[in-house]
Amino acid sequence: MNTRNAYALRARAASHGGRRAGVNATPHGLGTPNAAPPGRPTPRHEQPVAHPACDTLPERNCRHALADQASNARLARCEESVKGRFDAVIPALKTLASLQSGPDFPERAQAFAQEHLGNRLPDVLLDDAWVAGLDLKALYAHGIFSALKASVIQFAKDLERQVESVQDSGNFILDCGFHAVDISPCADGRLKGLMRYILRLPLSSFVRRKAYAGALFDVETDVRHWVSTELRRFREGVPTTADAGTRYLKVAVYHYSTSSPCQQGCAAHGSNDHKAIEAALERLLQFRQAIENAFCCGASTDILLIGVDTDSDSIRVHIPDSQGDLSPHRFVDNAKLYQDSLGLGADAARMAVYEAIRAASAIGGWGSGQGEPHDGMRRLIATLLINNLSQIEYVADLYGGRYPDIGHAERYISVGDGFEEVQMRNVAYYAHLHTVEEGAADLDVGIKIFTGLNIKHGLPVPIAVNYRYDARVPGARERTTEKALRVNTAIAARYPDLHARGLLACHLSVQDLPSGSPIEVVEGGVS
Repeated sequence: MNTRNAYALRARAASHGGRRAGVNATPHGLGTPNAAPPGRPTPRHEQPVAHPACDTLPERNCRHALADQASNARLARCEESVKGRFDAVIPALKTLASLQSGPDFPERAQAFAQEHLGNRLPDVLLDDAWVAGLDLKALYAHGIFSALKASVIQFAKDLERQVESVQDSGNFILDCGFHAVDISPCADGRLKGLMRYILRLPLSSFVRRKAYAGALFDVETDVRHWVSTELRRFREGVPTTADAGTRYLKVAVYHYSTSSPCQQGCAAHGSNDHKAIEAALERLLQFRQAIENAFCCGASTDILLIGVDTDSDSIRVHIPDSQGDLSPHRFVDNAKLYQDSLGLGADAARMAVYEAIRAASAIGGWGSGQGEPHDGMRRLIATLLINNLSQIEYVADLYGGRYPDIGHAERYISVGDGFEEVQMRNVAYYAHLHTVEEGAADLDVGIKIFTGLNIKHGLPVPIAVNYRYDARVPGARERTTEKALRVNTAIAARYPDLHARGLLACHLSVQDLPSGSPIEVVEGGVS
């Protein structure tokens, strides 16, 4: 983490604080920038760092008129604290390993852990260290899972503070004509921050996110979710009544790497960008066709395809035509849009965003379509592009425009329903599964990633098995706990060599459905 730049972001945000957006402004978190107070000089320590987008504009500070500096500062603090917890584990254990002597070692070790990790270590691992030395594998797993639990708590508290922003986001989505948005990104850890950072969309009941390797979402599962959503509209009128004319939006998100396309693209597609795009688009078409076949053409669904350059978090939005159809060759590249609109004022920059959408819709050749998308889709796409301008500038400020870890640098494997509260790049590789057999491919990819990250260094693979249950359903918690234990056993059976060598560390937990629910630990994980 470039803490100097993170501090500069915080300083700038502090100078902008305390002002509220106008009544007719776009909701906070949906592309609303905080303009600098007029006449205020920029202190030397706040001068922005240079990055590639500034190369053609040597005489102006690299600040996009639509970038939200206050949100960038808040997200920088969050990234610094969350990743700092994980990254402190190995240095702390190295120090403890060098101190493991003397009768008062357990007390000194606990004091050191409390100071540097923020939590106590299991007493049994310290009390028995004099016999065979510290069990560093177990201590490592404990440190990673403690960092995870602390991060979930931090994100849950932040969610409580975003109630107004969540409501604004939901209202905006409804205004665009959508009563539900179902997003399926690739399970790659570099997309873990998709909602909170890349797209700047807060968690809400309107938006569902479920990751799959290669963005290859399960069509049947998502059709069932569509049915559940429509049934609720029919029975309860939530969030709109069945005759309201709103639509269900299904989004697939693939990824690519501009600096290393053949090595750091999507592993599920062999780092072949063309295959990643075609596969995601095929699933979207299958989903739409399945609903039309089963519930007739009046069952209105829209589809949207988004690409993410994991080097810089800039997005590429594929623009639907007037019939809702997509093309791999018809899109807006937000990295280019950022550069093209960098010197413009706020109003002109917004107009440039809409012009880019119009220009993409008018493209000929392989990308040609039948006109422009409907107004609600156009507004949603424009908002996503504007939101992402802030993230492009965020990466520029903190990392010079490109992440240093353009490849995998995940801290743990998330199995099951995941921790939707924790949304940050390269924190976790996600494997959504109900049984190991059905999710074997996803899990194998995760183990392959951590073979390079952990196993080759003698560290275990931290696997956080977490499932959600509905407390309103009798016996749901007990059945969910049994599932977590069953999956835990199956993981050990699938990788017997790693298990025998102590290189698998599973942490089992369950959570109630509402976002921010406390983690309930289930005893019995692999160790």
